[in-house]
Amino acid sequence: MYVAVTSRCLGDLPFFDACSLLADYGYTRIEFWLDENSDHLKPSDVVSDLEGFISRYRDASRLTPVAFCFEQPVDVETFREMTRLAKLMRVAQITVPSTPLGTPFNAEIERLQELLQISNAAGVQLSIRTRTGHLTEDAHTAVELCQAVSGVGLSLDPSYYICGPHNAESYDQVYPYVYHVYLRDTTPEEIQVQVGLGDVDYSRLISQLRREDYDRTLSVDFFPDQYGELDRALELRKMRMLLESLLL
Repeated sequence: MYVAVTSRCLGDLPFFDACSLLADYGYTRIEFWLDENSDHLKPSDVVSDLEGFISRYRDASRLTPVAFCFEQPVDVETFREMTRLAKLMRVAQITVPSTPLGTPFNAEIERLQELLQISNAAGVQLSIRTRTGHLTEDAHTAVELCQAVSGVGLSLDPSYYICGPHNAESYDQVYPYVYHVYLRDTTPEEIQVQVGLGDVDYSRLISQLRREDYDRTLSVDFFPDQYGELDRALELRKMRMLLESLLL
């Protein structure tokens, strides 16, 4: 396992500025957070000139890209182009959101099967994020989706199982299906709190992942609008050092 950071942690800044600061905070690996509704990094801007984006990134950042994450569902052609970018940048992991609660289960299966076919062709791993308000809101349904579409995994975001409608339930059943992990400190009342003051049991989580021979990314993923009065640079450094100490 190794520690990375999502660009969303500084998603209120331009993408390349965020990359520069995250490197200053001691990170060496980054996950690109793509949001069509944000000025940070729009999928449509990236796919309009893949080679140009790669060139600008290599000129501007020394961080190694390890994953892509979409905030919203994207159309099939945009997804196909992003898998092409992943292949060119040697990125092996893409996370997409599952569809909102109320979506017919079979419709989600068909969508994931189509995306999986595209990602497999590019040699990229595909997973869906566990998140409140989506089909992956409860661990049971999240696992059922992975079982229905063999090859699709979960991007585990434990915050939503701690601060969400299923916070009294165990989510241990998801671990065999985890392809990717997002971390921030959380309480049942607040999705993001100061590092060290939340209910995320990082030691247990890492132990559970190790039991499944998980050897992939732990992505630090903070919400920029949730820092409040906290020093974001300090919070990001603290989380990196905490996780790195647990991986020794």
